[in-house]
Amino acid sequence: MIPIKTESEIDVMAQGGAVLATILRACAALAAPGVTLLDIDATARALCKKYGVEPAFLGYRPDGASHPYPAAVCASLNDVVVHGVPYHRQLRSGDVLKIDMGVIYQGLYTDSATTVAIGPVAPLTRRLIASTRSALEAGIAATKVGGHVGDIGYAVERQARKDGFFVLRGLTGHGVGYELHEDPVIFNYGKRHAGPVLKEGMVIAIEPMLAVSSPDIVQNDDESYSSADGSMTAHFEHTIALTSHGRRVLT
Repeated sequence: MIPIKTESEIDVMAQGGAVLATILRACAALAAPGVTLLDIDATARALCKKYGVEPAFLGYRPDGASHPYPAAVCASLNDVVVHGVPYHRQLRSGDVLKIDMGVIYQGLYTDSATTVAIGPVAPLTRRLIASTRSALEAGIAATKVGGHVGDIGYAVERQARKDGFFVLRGLTGHGVGYELHEDPVIFNYGKRHAGPVLKEGMVIAIEPMLAVSSPDIVQNDDESYSSADGSMTAHFEHTIALTSHGRRVLT
């Protein structure tokens, strides 16, 4: 069953989402040559403490994972698109960093991600990042009460294909709120007018993940995911609520 949030719960999630957005902006601003992935994670943890939220990923163990996640953020580099574990690696010019994070505020979860180019990057990489951001915007625009989950995936993939990039299959968005991952599954591809109906009170995380030259993924030893052919990847995500006044971006 797809959970339905009350208006007051969505307001609380919006407060948590605003904090999450602030933390992600700070982490993105920090990302520069010479900074380590552990530096970014430490900043996120410190800001969670400062703003009175809990890092949702720290200690989280999703179904199928061999161990709880050990960090506050997922920090994924280059061909790694999601679930990258922060380590001592220093950022270098030309890297592409995906920062994914969730927070818990007053018992409710929000989830968001951004992609940061480190120094100058190749023109193809800049286009990939821009396309992934546009795919998120297209998915959000397709989200409306009375629509279908398939409308979102259709809009995301249509944008990716238009720009010449590939949706990474097997990686999805999800419902969010009472838990980090709830129903429904939000695929980044689909058919219009297919899948569950979108209803007032639903809250979903839409998160396009694109690659330059392959839709296939591989899972790494640290349980992160990469493009199967090693091509560059990008990832953006927002938490979206469906309300009586229309869609509401909470992050």
